[in-house]
Amino acid sequence: MIRERFIDTGRKFLPDGLTLVGGFDFLSHAERRFVSQVQGRTYAGMFGALLSHQTVFRRLEATMAACMPAGHRLVPDPEVVDAVVRSRSAWSVLALTRLIDLLGLAHYQQSTGPDEQMEPLWQDALLRHWQELQQCGEQNEAEWRREDARLDGAARDRAVGDLIVLIGTLDGILQAQALADARYFAAACGRAVNDAERARVAAALLHAYRWQYIVSGVQVPHFSALLSGMLSAGQHGRIAAALAPLFDPAAAPQVRWAA
Repeated sequence: MIRERFIDTGRKFLPDGLTLVGGFDFLSHAERRFVSQVQGRTYAGMFGALLSHQTVFRRLEATMAACMPAGHRLVPDPEVVDAVVRSRSAWSVLALTRLIDLLGLAHYQQSTGPDEQMEPLWQDALLRHWQELQQCGEQNEAEWRREDARLDGAARDRAVGDLIVLIGTLDGILQAQALADARYFAAACGRAVNDAERARVAAALLHAYRWQYIVSGVQVPHFSALLSGMLSAGQHGRIAAALAPLFDPAAAPQVRWAA
């Protein structure tokens, strides 16, 4: 797909519905475009770290590294992420995997409308991402259902706690990534950025990242239906209560997670 193609840095990398560009209205038009590109670089890296089959994004990352300012840092270490995942129950890992599948599919749907400002290679990458998720998503869901059928009530209670911990771990990564990307923006945007403005950029990035990697998947009706079909009202309520602060952009950025 990429071959000898180059990325057009005069265009945004992700659609406004993903970057939540309205939260960056204190920046210039060119700076908002650069924020989209920073988010795109992180998007490629995050999916490369979270989903091992996402080769398209790993290749895209190398292309972006060649045309964007140096200094971007991806927070999650794939080996550390893998170790954390392996320490939790199979049910919780499969639940999180299906959540990521579904939010990735939803992201493509948000990028299919006509938008001349979207970078063409990125549009193609999102399409390829959607195709890969279509191929593996139903298999992941079937495996999750089989695992659920093996659990008794006590094991399912523990698995719900593990899922909450895994989502909390992901949110911790997003908090750190938002800070890292705000520093990168301040260093590479071409002008002096004071501490207060950098903090605003970090807060807006965190809101966008929580939407991209957690909330947009939780809001997919199919995911909610899957949980409702597997869990008791109390178990479902535990997950809903843990997620509630992420839906409020005015909430404190730091969320305390408990299983």
